Formats: sequence, C-alpha cells, structure tokens
Amino acid sequence: MAHPRIHRLDDTVVNQIAAGEVIERPANVVKELVENALDAGATRIEILTAAGGKTLIRVTDNGAGMTAAELPLAISRHCTSKIDRDLTAIATLGFRGEALPSIGSVSRLLIRSRPRDGVEGAEIEVDGGAISGPRPAPGNPGTMVEVTGLFRSVPARLKFLKSDQAEANAITDTVRRIAMSWPGVSFTLAGSDRSTLELPATGEGGDALIARIAQILGRDFRDNCVEIAAEKEGVRIAGFAGLPSFNRASASHQYVHVNGRPVRDRQLSGALRGAYSDMLARDRHAVCAIFIDTDPRLVDVNVHPAKAEVRFRDPGLVRALMISAIRRALADTGIRATTTAAEAMTAAFRPGTTPHARPAFTHAPAAPSPNRPLDLQAGFSERPQATFDGGNAGGFAPSAAQADVPDATIAPEAEGYPLGAARAQIHENYIIAQTADSLVIVDQHAAHERLVFESLKKALAERTLPSQMLLVPEIVDLPVEDVERLVGESETLARFGLEIERFGPGAIAVRATPAMLGEVDAQGLVRDLADDLAEGNGALRIRDNIEKVASTMACHGSVRSGRRLRGEEMNALLRQMEATPGSGTCNHGRPTFIELKLADIERLFGRR
Repeated sequence: MAHPRIHRLDDTVVNQIAAGEVIERPANVVKELVENALDAGATRIEILTAAGGKTLIRVTDNGAGMTAAELPLAISRHCTSKIDRDLTAIATLGFRGEALPSIGSVSRLLIRSRPRDGVEGAEIEVDGGAISGPRPAPGNPGTMVEVTGLFRSVPARLKFLKSDQAEANAITDTVRRIAMSWPGVSFTLAGSDRSTLELPATGEGGDALIARIAQILGRDFRDNCVEIAAEKEGVRIAGFAGLPSFNRASASHQYVHVNGRPVRDRQLSGALRGAYSDMLARDRHAVCAIFIDTDPRLVDVNVHPAKAEVRFRDPGLVRALMISAIRRALADTGIRATTTAAEAMTAAFRPGTTPHARPAFTHAPAAPSPNRPLDLQAGFSERPQATFDGGNAGGFAPSAAQADVPDATIAPEAEGYPLGAARAQIHENYIIAQTADSLVIVDQHAAHERLVFESLKKALAERTLPSQMLLVPEIVDLPVEDVERLVGESETLARFGLEIERFGPGAIAVRATPAMLGEVDAQGLVRDLADDLAEGNGALRIRDNIEKVASTMACHGSVRSGRRLRGEEMNALLRQMEATPGSGTCNHGRPTFIELKLADIERLFGRR
C-alpha cells in the first residue's frame, strides 16, 4: 500500500480543528463574541441564548461596527484589527483572528453590522463553512452576531456537552467574569433557558468597581470584604478580598483578572490559597475579586487559543505581591466579624424560621480539663506545649495593662474596645461581651488557639528551626535538573531545618531534617520538594508541614472548652484578640466570635 503523501487540508477542516481548541462549549462562543464587542468599544452588550446556547446564541452591541468590505475579512482566519506584528504587547482581549471562522465552521453564523458613522448596514452568513454575502441589511450602529445549531456539522461534539441548564449556568458565569472588569459597560443576559441577568453600567472609578462586584457577588460580599492595593516593579494589584470567615465550599467565587482579562491560572490560585493558608479549613475557599495590571510586555496571554491562561515574566513577584497585599489588608482591618454569621444567629431566634445549616468543621475541641481558675501570670494554657530557646509558645501572659483590667462586672469603660467588656461566661466555653452598640459572643478555645498559633509562627519566622541530624545521610537519586533546583534553595531549606548537599551529578544527600516534624520520610520529602520547586512553589511544602505541626500544638496548648475564666482573664483574652491579626478565625477556619448589633436585638423584641 502506498504511503499517503503530504497535502494541504481544506479550509473548512482547518477551521474545525481550530474550533476544537477555541470553542469547547457554548460558553466559549459567548466569551469570544463578548470580548469582540468590548474591543470594539461597546458600552451596551445584550446576550440572548436558547437551550443553553446549543440552538441559539445572539450577541448585540453598540460598538464601532464593520463595513460591508470588512465582513468577509472578519470570517477569515488570522484577520484582525487588534494587532499588527507585535505579539509581545497585546492590549486587547482578542487578537488571534480565529474565533469567528472557527464558529462558522461548526454552526450557522450570521453577522449583521453597521458602522457608527455609516448610513446602512450589511450582513454575511457562514453555514458549516459555506459563505453567503455580504449583502445590504438594516440595523442599528454596532454589530449583531447570531449563532444557531452549534456543532451540528460535528455531531460527535454535541455528545460531550452537558445539560441545557449546566451549559446555561456556564454562560452566566462567563458573562459575570467578563463584566466584573468592565463596570462602565451594561450587560443583559436573557433567553428562554434562563432568568434574565441585568448588570447596569455603574460608571468609572473605585466606587463603580465595588458596585459592579456587588452586582455579581452580592451585598454580603460588599459588607464582608477588605480592599487590597499593592504595587511593585510595574505590577499593580487591586481589588477586594473576603474576610476569612466569609468563605465558600468551592473556588468558583474567586475572580482574578489580568489587564482586564478574566483568567484561571494555577499559580494565581495557589497564591490565594497561600494568602489564606492558616485562616481557612482545607475544604473551604476564600471569596475575592482581584485585578492585576501590568505592562503587556511582562505577561504572555498567547499561551492557549482559549486565552484563559497567562504566563508572567516574573511569577514569583506576582505571587508574593498578591499574598502580601491580601495578608496586609486583612491585618489592617483589625478585629471584624462577618455580617452573615450575625444574620444566621438572628434568624435562629426568630420563631417559625429554620436557619440555614452551617458547614460542619472536622476539628473538634480537645477534652476539657478540670474547672479551676487560670493563673493569669502563667498565661491561658495549663502549661506551655512548645518552647523555642526558652520562649513560652504555649501560653500568653497578658501585659501589665491587661492584668490591671478590673472584673468584668465593674469595667464599663472597656465597652469602648472593639470586642467590648466581658460580662459572663456561659457553658464554660463562650464569653459574652458588651460593646457600646452590640453584643459579642466569643469561643474561648478557638480564640486562644489563634493567639497561640500566631505566637508560634512568629517564633518560626524570627529564628532558624532546630534540625535533627541523621546518623547515616539519606541519599536521594534525582534528575540533574531537580538536583540543581534543590541545591540552589539549600540555604532557604536550612532555615526550616532541612540540611542537604549535592551527592554527585544526580543525587542529593540529606544530612538533617526538621526536628519539629519528628520522623520524616526524607526520600518522599525531597522528591516532593523537587516537584514543588519545578512548579515555582519553593520551600512551601516544608513551611506548610511545619505550620500543620504548629497548628496542632496551638490546639493542645490553648484554653480548653469547659475551663472557667475570671473576668480579668476574659478581658485579657479579648484585648489580645484585638491586637492579633487574623484572630477572627481559628487556624482551622472556624469563626472565633459573632457580633450582634443592638439594633438587631431590638428588632427581635419588636422595639424597632
């Protein structure tokens, strides 16, 4: 049999191949068409869908529009108005010139357009790759693109689509993500397969941005977020990050944009996890809207035809800047409770209502110790659970000012503090405090657990961790490139107690491991570290392992549930919470306190 000869593929087949990369599902079609509208300067975009976009997608805008002569170019591959030759400084959302011809090869595509300064419009049609037009057609200034029968020319692709409702939900999510970066543009999403989504334009500037974010993430997010802002070496990060206690079960409420482009980047997602690493339970995710602006030359958006991924020239800088910006904003906001917790508690008191179930946390408090007063001078814990060079990491002795705080029953001036004055302890675990305009309920174990944990973290940051020498060095065989990465980070690893050195061209000798981790699988640890370094995570694995140990130590070194506290001890705990960043949640992600405003309490009793 003769070997097949090299030949040129038909244009329709080429476009269908491209469609496999660009158009995975109806939501991708909507994304491409809406981005084209934004690049054309539209201030009003209307999207209509049916059957989850499988039978109909229509996007109408009031952008610059196209002439009859431009329509054939618009449906030709690699024809675009957005770039010329320079792929290193892409400032538009689209640039590849592949979307419209790809869509036209797997559906019926109709484009009707009229320039803003034109007197008449024109339309062109592509049906499974066959072109008809252009021809004159009436229309308002702007462009209307209609896609019907998506994937009808490649029915095998239809089998991979989900239900109409699932595809409609994906389109909604796509529109929301794009709209968040464009508060000056109004978006309307409607159709027989959905309830109408309207996002009116909110204007320009910071207030307009948070107003648009509130349209998408809800008023609760606006009430339970902090503003972030940071800039370094030409990279600017702005936006809003949710309080740790305001979290979700999935990462779908995390919105990250780079130069106005919504992206799903693994490194940026990792940075978000790092920023909240010791504030959330493992199965909970922060809510945020973050906007990264940088010189287009410092970021590559031409990574994948779908343009959902980006690659930074200095990913370490972006990661560190994002983590520090979020942590600094959360620390600067001080002690703050989420409004959702108070609303759930208020609902629980209303007769005839059932509050929404709160997520269960896997962490359970340790068994109670005997009910006896604490020795204030020795701190809150029964005894120190960990010592670093003689430092007491297991307990917090209050300052002289705190020790002088009188009993809660005779300290009305303490109501001026954010957490107020302690008034009582109930069920030997919850502290009831009173501020000038609210009632505060504190989980004493969760609160002190955070205080102990922060003390341990500070000790870890200020000194090199002790290491445990191995009687016989462990030899780990690795690829040469992994050895180079590990040796390059050997000084950093040594700070965490892991001492390594090169052992020939393809091996590492492990001479000491962090004493805090006890018995360690050195082989597995080093191989995991090599993988992390290859992904740009550095020494995070050791730090994470050590922080897990610190978290366990903090739990066992904290005030137990079932411990009776004196008034001055309760007040000292409140004052330390106010001075400790992140004390709104324990290191397992549980809230440490709930605040009920006096106005809400009065409403419960019909006083308002």
